[in-house]
Amino acid sequence: MIALIAGLVVFLGVHLVPTRPDLRGRLQARFGELGYKAVFSIVAAVGLVLIVWGKAQAPYIDIWHPPAWTRHIPLALMPLALILLVAAYVPNNLRRVVKHPMLAAIKLWALVHLLANGDLASMLLFAAFLAYAVVDVISAKRRGTAPERGRVNPLLDVLTVTIGLVAYVGLMHAHAHLFGVSVVG
Repeated sequence: MIALIAGLVVFLGVHLVPTRPDLRGRLQARFGELGYKAVFSIVAAVGLVLIVWGKAQAPYIDIWHPPAWTRHIPLALMPLALILLVAAYVPNNLRRVVKHPMLAAIKLWALVHLLANGDLASMLLFAAFLAYAVVDVISAKRRGTAPERGRVNPLLDVLTVTIGLVAYVGLMHAHAHLFGVSVVG
C-alpha cells in the first residue's frame, strides 16, 4: 500500500506542477524547456510504475460492498470517458463544448470506478485521480487555459468517436490481462 500511495503522490504531484505557473516557470528556467520536460516525464514514469506495482501488491481490504448494479456503470460510461480522452488529442468539435476533455475523462473514469470498487487500494487510486482532476480543472479555469477553438471538419468528430469506441472494445478485452479484473464474459 505504501508504494501505491507514494506513486500517487509522485505522479499526481508532478502533474500538479503546471497548476502553479510560478513554480513551473522557475523549473523551466533552471532546467530549460527540454530539461523540464525530461525531468517531468521521468518523475511521472516513476510515479506511474509505483502506482501500478503498488496497486498490484496492495492487500485486498474490503471497505464497502458495492451493489451488483454498480458493476454496469463503468460498462455504460467508459465509452464516453475514452471518447473524451481521444478528444483531448484529436481536433474535433466536442472540445468546444467540453473545455478540458482529458480532465473530464479522468473524472468520469475515476468516478465510475469508485462506484464499482469497494476495496481500499481501489478507493485510494480512484479518489486520488478524481481529486486531482477536480483541482486541475479549477486551476485551469483560474488560469484561463482553455483555448478558444473554431469549428473543425465533422469527419474529425467521427474519427474521435470511432477511435474512442475501438479503444473501449480493446480495453474491455485486455482489462483482465492489464488489471486482473475481467469485464467481459
